[in-house]
Amino acid sequence: MALFIPTYFSPISQYHEILNSNSITFEVEDNYQKQTYRNRCYIYGANGKQLLNIPVSIPKSIKKTKSKDILVENSNWQKQHYKSLEAAYNHSPFFEFYKDDLQKIFSKKYTYLLDVNLDSFTFIIDALELTVEYKFSKTYEEIKPNDFRDLADSKKKVEISSLPYIQMFDQKFGFLKNLSILDLLFMEGPNSINFLEK
Repeated sequence: MALFIPTYFSPISQYHEILNSNSITFEVEDNYQKQTYRNRCYIYGANGKQLLNIPVSIPKSIKKTKSKDILVENSNWQKQHYKSLEAAYNHSPFFEFYKDDLQKIFSKKYTYLLDVNLDSFTFIIDALELTVEYKFSKTYEEIKPNDFRDLADSKKKVEISSLPYIQMFDQKFGFLKNLSILDLLFMEGPNSINFLEK
């Protein structure tokens, strides 16, 4: 069993480990931490690495809030994120192929961040035509083997052994490692699997 934190269009490193795990458990009993991939992802925009951040609401009356209880602020973030993805990847080889299913996430009203993250996970799993069984933690899990919760930390430098692939603006800025899985998907489509396997 491998342990992960549900994140927003997770970085490639997380899918690299998910694909190479027999079964996964999503940690949902952890305390929410700011500046993590729980509510953000990075894509390759025309000006380089670009942040997409979901605004969330954290109750001030509670000192520690579980990640599963974090609320999404339903401002215009969905419209902004989709526009950013369209601007960055509209001319990529596979954006057109996935955009209709992707739009469903950006037109749905969400209450909880966890639901956004699970929908983004389901979108990727379906796009890659994978069968991945998962369950949720019932209590906070102590550190154990196959613990990949640290991959949700956006400040942590992660080394992955996957091969570089062609990116939209790599002639301008070079290859950017460990972006959102969307970057790989829009560039490689079904062939993304070959960049995720060990």
